[in-house]
Amino acid sequence: MTNSISEIERADVILVTGSNTTEMHPVIGSFVKRAVRQRGAKLIVVDPRRIPLVNYADLWLAPKPGTDIAWINGMIHVILEEGLEDKQYIQERTEGFEALKECVEAYTPERVEKITGIPSELLIEAARIYAKAPAASILYAMGITQHTKGTDNVKALANLAMCCGNVGIANAGVNPLRGQNNVQGACDMGGLPNVFSGYQPVGDPQVREKMAKAWGVSRLPEGPGLTLMEMIQGALDGKIKGMFIMGENPMISDPDLHHVEEALRRLDFLVVQDIFLTETGRLAHVVLPGASFAEKDGTFTNTERRVQRVRKAVDPPGQARQDWEIICDLSSRMGMAMSYESPEEIMEEIRAVTPSYGGITYSRIEKVGLQWPCPTLDHPGTPFLHKDRFTRGRGLFHPVEYRPEPEEPDEEFPLYLSTGRILYHYHGGSMTRRSVGLVERAPACEVEISPEDAEKLGIGDGNRVRIRSRRGQIEAVARVTDKAVEGTVFVPFHFAEAAANLLTHSHLDPISKIPGYKVCAVRVEPA
Repeated sequence: MTNSISEIERADVILVTGSNTTEMHPVIGSFVKRAVRQRGAKLIVVDPRRIPLVNYADLWLAPKPGTDIAWINGMIHVILEEGLEDKQYIQERTEGFEALKECVEAYTPERVEKITGIPSELLIEAARIYAKAPAASILYAMGITQHTKGTDNVKALANLAMCCGNVGIANAGVNPLRGQNNVQGACDMGGLPNVFSGYQPVGDPQVREKMAKAWGVSRLPEGPGLTLMEMIQGALDGKIKGMFIMGENPMISDPDLHHVEEALRRLDFLVVQDIFLTETGRLAHVVLPGASFAEKDGTFTNTERRVQRVRKAVDPPGQARQDWEIICDLSSRMGMAMSYESPEEIMEEIRAVTPSYGGITYSRIEKVGLQWPCPTLDHPGTPFLHKDRFTRGRGLFHPVEYRPEPEEPDEEFPLYLSTGRILYHYHGGSMTRRSVGLVERAPACEVEISPEDAEKLGIGDGNRVRIRSRRGQIEAVARVTDKAVEGTVFVPFHFAEAAANLLTHSHLDPISKIPGYKVCAVRVEPA
């Protein structure tokens, strides 16, 4: 997030897209609702589903799945056509504007309506509301990123924000809501194939030299590693022989699960480290029992870049151990000695090699966390990014063009399928589906289908249905609801017995290599 969670409440306009905020991020959702109810903030929701937040919105735009670039470019077109852009900001703080201007010329409201289904008058109204706000905040989640053009979707949102001077000021910004409690921290620590901690590039010789010296090795690899999807393909091709999977359940959460299972079964050696025996763990040669969040010390970095302490409340059960202890022992047995005494000692190394974490110590975050960048011990942390200048100097506009999805509905598979989460379960369900209370609330997989589609297909609320795609089929309970719009069905991916990702395709974003979970073609029939 460029800005802080607390700033959402003070925004004049909030644009939410690709995020079912009240169900997936309920605490942040409460900030949005308070901004609307108590401060009179304008709320624009752009989502193919009628999510609960629509009830608080001034405008709801329901685009066809996978058409985000078209409506974002369309909003920019209207803003420029009506002279609502922040001309001074664009001139003083950005570059590449002329290329963007040329790109969005073709995205007239009429053309955007044909592509997206959004009525042109709604698009124009949304553009005016956003552009005229003193401070407008964009919130998005995986409904924007989990597409074959997810990277371009994010660039388009950044273009929109910069056009109106909404980056580098309080209560505004471009704010991704991270999907798990420490996914931001994992990325910050180098859990990406092309960077070390703090997003220091692997390709930079000076960075490699610094890291090699800190870790006491002669050299480090010069090129980036593989992304998750590339690893799965590598296993399938026989190029990767062994895999260590920690706290992840790809046999539920990855696309095209037949493909994933075949890849994992081809490995010579698979290790899974987790707190429960997951579907992936059942395929492993060795399972290492890890400790849960309540059984270890350390830090989590949340969605607003805030580094916070986590303290051990109870001892791990049985032979379970803290992750860092397992990793240190394995590393030492494999010839790279790791002799840390505590998580705090590890944090001290993080500070030493990661400029953005340089001023963060356990004593400074004893009670309240700090937001990076926090480079020195006297630095107060950074509530919002790019205040006076962008990291690269000037903000760069990236013109992006709309292109159709790799798989669109047709006569055989006439409906769009989107996947995601529901309020009562979490990710692969390895924790929440062991909770009696949550299972009582949501015991089985339900497919959301619109009343119009249900009537056409002869399906009633509560009927058992079969959902088929080109890759597989599942059975689920039909939930006929106004949340679904005609032509689109929604299936949560938490349920192993009705795994939504048996249906999804494995086409990837060419840059981020993220799968297109949010758009594929299916048909639904009575089971």
